[in-house]
Amino acid sequence: MTTLPTLLLTSVTTTTTTTTTTGPSGGAIVGMILLAIVGWIIGGLPVAGIFEKAGEPSWQGFVPFWNTIVLLKIAGKPWWWFLLMVVPVVGIVLQILLYHQVSLSFGHGAGFTVGLVLVPLIFLYALWLDSSTYRGPAAGRPVAPAV
Repeated sequence: MTTLPTLLLTSVTTTTTTTTTTGPSGGAIVGMILLAIVGWIIGGLPVAGIFEKAGEPSWQGFVPFWNTIVLLKIAGKPWWWFLLMVVPVVGIVLQILLYHQVSLSFGHGAGFTVGLVLVPLIFLYALWLDSSTYRGPAAGRPVAPAV
């Protein structure tokens, strides 16, 4: 027979648990924020340049959502198209039509629109940096070909 103190000593065990977190570290979060800022600048720069060519303040190119409304204005489309652009299939169609109207507003044709649709970043830079000039909203009227 075991005595009571011996029984208590043998039945007590110590358990140590180590917890590790698997979330992102502080450095990864800072890196993601810096990457987002660089992407925002790379994407906003050509839009700001296009706005400047069209006579709009260039800072508007860096404001999310507002830059789409200003692009609609440049293309001669009503502001409420922006509301329709959040509808999944309608938004894609309206974005293509918007790119086409912007293309026409700067004297380019359907080929340039295809480029804007397929590789928008490259063609937005091309639109900003090429020698084309803003000819006014192309909505409802033909634009003379570039000379």
